[in-house]
Amino acid sequence: NNYNGENEFAEMEYMNITVITSNKPYGISDGSNPLFDGLIVPKFNLQKGGVHSGHMQNGLRDPLCFVKGGKGKCQDGYTKEVDGPDSVRVLVATKAKPNRDVASSLDREYFIRFLDVLNQPQQAGRYNFTTQFPYYKEVTYKPDFHNKSLGKPVVFDMDMSAGDFLALFYLLKVPVEVIDLKAIIVSPTGWANAATIDIIYDILHMMGRDDIPVGRGDVFATNQTDPIFSAVGGCKYVKAIPHGSGGYIDSDTLYGLARDLPRGPRRYTGENSVKFGAPRDTDHPELRQPLAMEVWETVLQTLKPGSNVTVLTNGPLTSLAKVVSMKNISSRIQEVYVVGGHISISAEDKGNVFSVPSNQYAEFNMFLDPLAAKTVFESDVNITLIPLSTQRRVSSFATVIGTLLKTRKTPEVLFSQHLLSTLDRLKQINNRYHHMDTFLGEILGAVVLADKSLTLKPKFEVKPIKVLASGDESSDGKIVVDEKNGKLVRILSNVDENAYYNLYANKLGDQYQSAKIASFEEQTRNWSHPHDDKTNQEKSVPSNG
Repeated sequence: NNYNGENEFAEMEYMNITVITSNKPYGISDGSNPLFDGLIVPKFNLQKGGVHSGHMQNGLRDPLCFVKGGKGKCQDGYTKEVDGPDSVRVLVATKAKPNRDVASSLDREYFIRFLDVLNQPQQAGRYNFTTQFPYYKEVTYKPDFHNKSLGKPVVFDMDMSAGDFLALFYLLKVPVEVIDLKAIIVSPTGWANAATIDIIYDILHMMGRDDIPVGRGDVFATNQTDPIFSAVGGCKYVKAIPHGSGGYIDSDTLYGLARDLPRGPRRYTGENSVKFGAPRDTDHPELRQPLAMEVWETVLQTLKPGSNVTVLTNGPLTSLAKVVSMKNISSRIQEVYVVGGHISISAEDKGNVFSVPSNQYAEFNMFLDPLAAKTVFESDVNITLIPLSTQRRVSSFATVIGTLLKTRKTPEVLFSQHLLSTLDRLKQINNRYHHMDTFLGEILGAVVLADKSLTLKPKFEVKPIKVLASGDESSDGKIVVDEKNGKLVRILSNVDENAYYNLYANKLGDQYQSAKIASFEEQTRNWSHPHDDKTNQEKSVPSNG
């Protein structure tokens, strides 16, 4: 645009506009509008009787928004031209200008410019690795365990927070004679979006474990899915996760470090239909991520007769709640280790749901899907709880980083040290990252589960507990001791802190079951020069690192 607001591609006009936040009739308070209800002066000095002063849509199925046999009438989120103090004067492109070349098949002037820019050789895109790297070849690592006596079958249920990835590294370092990691279940109802699942594939590839299946759980918490259109749902609980710094934007990129991981092969299936959660059936199936229940079925089929599986959960219990509700699967669960929950012993003993001030005593993993947590804790499965209070005992960044600095520098040590140092630094310099030690405590469950020799000197106590899930955000997810109606749960109350830090660092520094490929940088070096690998794309690798 020039100084007069003129543009060569569009007709421009100044307008007074706003984004509508409510619906007619305006100026009538019905309890739905926090900008006006109960306030003498409206927030942001909005105009009484203006387009922001009416009924605000409450959920996807707000009955006031539906007209029988007609189109919905709510306009929340619409952009509208209005007058008065509720509007902002904005220069708006009202119409694309026609192509000055009337003989051209492109009838808009901006089409020409758009295509010209796309066809410029500068900064041309390299659309995939095969064109970017002359010797690119996808390799799948599958360890050979034929001569191994495999240990306890374990399924790891995670929500892809930073702490979960650190715990995953630890589980992959534990000898397979102790823990046989059968599958990873992802709950997208927690600290990361579902697409972050690709980071799991990258870590598995780095550690030479492309054989471990990964299943995606439900995108919405229990009873939050729209009953008619399952592709959408409510965000009543997950909205507590920050969208920006310290939340999704960091988790989805693993605080910017995901790019350092070697790129692992994605193991998607080619079925896309309503049956598998797609919005519609198509004639051209697209790749999709295997679902949690499909992976669970695969795990059960591969278990030896008479053996059962142990579950470690590091996130909301959305997927596990479905599992324990199915007798054919729940009967095959030996025990469940739940990392999360908080049992308050005093008014000052607060939880960690910092973004919901009214809820002072819940812990995030319980709060993010309280109904699922309630279902699990009322089931018949044996539960060991790793509560927030015990996690806090082993949440010293200085100690864990210092211990890692003293151990052997395996690729997994270097990456974990880098991630932990990043979390620690962010916590110190920006208040938006004040909760970073929450992720550090999430490693504890994996270390306890693998502590076969009881090096941690763990202390447990048994209490009858239950999870509150009434729909009240101020109490949902809170764990209370209930002598009459609670479920008896084994609760980890203490561990030897020094033993914990040493056990964690030494295991990551052990060369046994260490990384097969250290980083994306190493991977790109391999792809840039001829190599002697066999043309076969699948490699069986020794299991001893």
